[in-house]
Amino acid sequence: MSSVQNAQPDTASGAGLKRALTTPLLYFFILGDVLGAGVYVLVGQVAADAGGAVWVPLLVALPLALLTASSYAELATKYPKAGGASHYTTKAFGPFAGFIAGFCMLAAGVVSVAALARGFGGDYLSAFVDLPVAAVAVVFLALLAALNARGIQESTRANVVATVIEVSGLLIIVALGGWLLLRGDGDLGRLTQLGTPGENAAGAVLSGSVLAYYSFVGFETSVNVAEETRNPRRSYPRALFGALATAGAVYVLVGIAASAAVPTSRLAASSGPLLEVVHAAGGVPPRLFSAIALVAVANGALLTGIMSSRLAFGMARDGLLPSVLTKVLPGRRTPWLAIAVTTVLSMLLAVTGSVATLASTLVLLLLVVFFMVNIAVLVLRRDTGTADHFRTPTVLPVLGAASCVVLATQVEAEVWWRGLVVLAEGAVLRAVSHPPRPRRAAATAWPAPQPPRPGAPPPPA
Repeated sequence: MSSVQNAQPDTASGAGLKRALTTPLLYFFILGDVLGAGVYVLVGQVAADAGGAVWVPLLVALPLALLTASSYAELATKYPKAGGASHYTTKAFGPFAGFIAGFCMLAAGVVSVAALARGFGGDYLSAFVDLPVAAVAVVFLALLAALNARGIQESTRANVVATVIEVSGLLIIVALGGWLLLRGDGDLGRLTQLGTPGENAAGAVLSGSVLAYYSFVGFETSVNVAEETRNPRRSYPRALFGALATAGAVYVLVGIAASAAVPTSRLAASSGPLLEVVHAAGGVPPRLFSAIALVAVANGALLTGIMSSRLAFGMARDGLLPSVLTKVLPGRRTPWLAIAVTTVLSMLLAVTGSVATLASTLVLLLLVVFFMVNIAVLVLRRDTGTADHFRTPTVLPVLGAASCVVLATQVEAEVWWRGLVVLAEGAVLRAVSHPPRPRRAAATAWPAPQPPRPGAPPPPA
């Protein structure tokens, strides 16, 4: 049997997931996850760090993201299994490293979904109706879990519609920025203003690029659906690089439009910077843009929820989490118990409001995972795998690992402490769930002397 055949999931035995994703569906899955709710607040944060030339850090962040994305492309096509980073690091470094990588991704995913659920029930929704945030979050997460359990194909088709709406909203911003310039209300001079009163141009680009890099986070979740992709060795690299290139182009255009249309100080002070462009240009009802933001938040939560459940499924199948999480619906072939468990955890975080204390550690956790994945690519080169998988140039994983270290140096000390606490919790959980086995007696140990049988001859001298 060929290695490609070996890579196919055994759906008959109930061990694998259904292959239902085509290249276009996977492209929209990745694009929708990257162009998530973050872009609607990111521009203001980048402006505060980098100055008026918001587009420069956004442009610099794209190749940094592509470095690690190339490592994911090689590993996802070489090992198209749910579990993603956890699966790769387990193969490269052993179960403990695989558990830490998976635990970081799982923690980031669960907290991210909880934060998005609270965001859905907050200011965006209050533009239409005033309801308790906690109650909205619970109902919202339950509905997303039902869609997730119904099937990957149905979920990603819903994502296609949501992604089109998200991109349309961003293109509206680009058009409004152009309209402002045409009527003489914009300022192209801001597009070359790099630096802030407390930071020179080079430092501003670096700090702004760190924030902008976070806007491309989301592509890594797609490796968890590689097992559900038709012909992943062909489809995955095309969808991944195509989606990142599209997102990068949209981000740069949005950065140019926002910076030219709205003064930098106003962008930096706003929690909804793109809404400032809407207000400045006029012609588009603010409620319409709020509705688009709600779609973006819901879509991001759906895709991250899919990632979290597939990651839990993959880790359980690798023996890193309880095997009960590998249960799938007989007809739908979706990991229903993993979906239920990750959803309940997100609900608890959303209701208790503890998401705020953990949200700032998400990026640091992802940088830890990205570093491990880039190194895993090089270690796993000794496993030739299949001849037709994507292979990235060796220099790219090296640069990808180095970029993670550089970006991590920009993380505040307080966030580092929080991240270390989460990593320590993961290590303790691993030790408790997999205690060291007692050593067996050596096989060469002499048996205990037995008394002679009655009537047996005496042993030789």
